[in-house]
Amino acid sequence: QVQLVESGGGLVQAGGSLRLSCAASGRTFSTSVIGWFRQTPGKEREFVAGISRSGGVQTYTDSVKGRFTISRDNAKNTVYLQMNSLKPEDTAVYYCAAGPTVTAFARGYEYDYWGQGTQVTVSS
Repeated sequence: QVQLVESGGGLVQAGGSLRLSCAASGRTFSTSVIGWFRQTPGKEREFVAGISRSGGVQTYTDSVKGRFTISRDNAKNTVYLQMNSLKPEDTAVYYCAAGPTVTAFARGYEYDYWGQGTQVTVSS
């Protein structure tokens, strides 16, 4: 079992940066694919970024490529999402998710564990 706790959200002006953290407990963290997703009221949950078990493969949704960077530190059981050049449309609740059997990063239903989310608000 894996428990996930996100932190680092907040209010930032457009063009600013935030770094989200996802701290995990549980022995399966290092063997789990980690994904970041986001959701705004009335919209479906959206895949943002994913990272492989070793950290060697990262993938991003098109709207954040070149601005967001996902990384992980398996020794610290933590995954990060560095978000630069933030835009108002990045405003959402951001969730991290973990899954030991994920085969496609963007498939939210393949993830077994989810955090409680952290709010990111980007003002124009």
